[in-house]
Amino acid sequence: MSRGRAALLAVAAGSLAAGVLVGARLGGRIETSTRAAETASPLAALPLGPDFRAIARRATPAVVNISALQVYRTEGSPFLSDPFFREFFGRQMPFRIPQEERKTSLGSGVIIGEGGIIVTNNHVIEHASRIGITTSGHKRLRGTLVGTDPVTDIAVVKVDAGGLPTLPWGDSAKAEVGEYVVAVGNPFQLNQTVTMGIISATGRSNIGIVDYEDFIQTDAAINPGNSGGALVNARGELIGINTAIYSETGGYQGIGFAVPANLARLVVDQIVAHGRVVRGTVGITRVADANEDTLPGGGEPPGVLIVELLRGSAADRAGVEPGDVVVAIEGRPVESAAQLRNELARAAVGSRLRLTVARGRRRLELTVAVEETHPGA
Repeated sequence: MSRGRAALLAVAAGSLAAGVLVGARLGGRIETSTRAAETASPLAALPLGPDFRAIARRATPAVVNISALQVYRTEGSPFLSDPFFREFFGRQMPFRIPQEERKTSLGSGVIIGEGGIIVTNNHVIEHASRIGITTSGHKRLRGTLVGTDPVTDIAVVKVDAGGLPTLPWGDSAKAEVGEYVVAVGNPFQLNQTVTMGIISATGRSNIGIVDYEDFIQTDAAINPGNSGGALVNARGELIGINTAIYSETGGYQGIGFAVPANLARLVVDQIVAHGRVVRGTVGITRVADANEDTLPGGGEPPGVLIVELLRGSAADRAGVEPGDVVVAIEGRPVESAAQLRNELARAAVGSRLRLTVARGRRRLELTVAVEETHPGA
């Protein structure tokens, strides 16, 4: 128990004792006075919260440090900007000198599977020619890239090592605003740093980080180097992959974002199975949040306006038209363009989706087949 909590409990106990003593002096009313003191003490009803020490002991061994060496080939030379060099050769340079630029990206990763499967952010290992992994036990390993999914900023790396500690997946759909969470990562190369906060919001989108956004927002301190690390709930389960922060200074300002575990797990499973994400499409290429100006007929509930779709696509064949407003998928209300994009992206290839569409003052039920997105699309 921390000293802070011990002090609160001591205050509560002291208040109760005072209540009993006053009751005794008044005579014959001890029981009533005691109940009144217990009821009046707000501290007695305060939850003590989870044991963060136990959460840290479970989570930190499964979080690794990732060092990714990125090599860029560029054409140019520091001599080209030298005034004397330019004056000697004139405006037209007779040759170009290839340059090699090296950069190291530092981040975090979470061991989530037997056989050394590690999940991290795509931006941590993007363009890496070599990936170094350092475990919590200071063991240095060579990482092999299994696959990436830039549109969700998730990547999978594998190391050839057995017996590594893993962190179990949690159900991010059950995450609630106000819930305690712990962020574990390697900010500024300070390995296995643990910070605590709460879930500030769920389903955050339209932030402009990646194409498919459904972030968990947290005020747990996240800084450069935390990317790819773990967001853990009070049960010691992985409910998010820490990805980005909102900051006007480059440092922590209390607004961090994590890819929810359910989305990350879906992406990881497909990368492990296929080397890439097999993502479905119905051919709807452009959507917008509906409002009073765009809703046909007026007075319709919120929904998503179909701006553009591909001719001959599954949506086109099912009868969807530009100008339609999607108000529900499989009976679930659709309230934003980001939600619609995420729902379509999560749909399994080969499945069929029931769209409830508003067209003018009519409601239509249209069934659309989900087809595989071309890998190059």
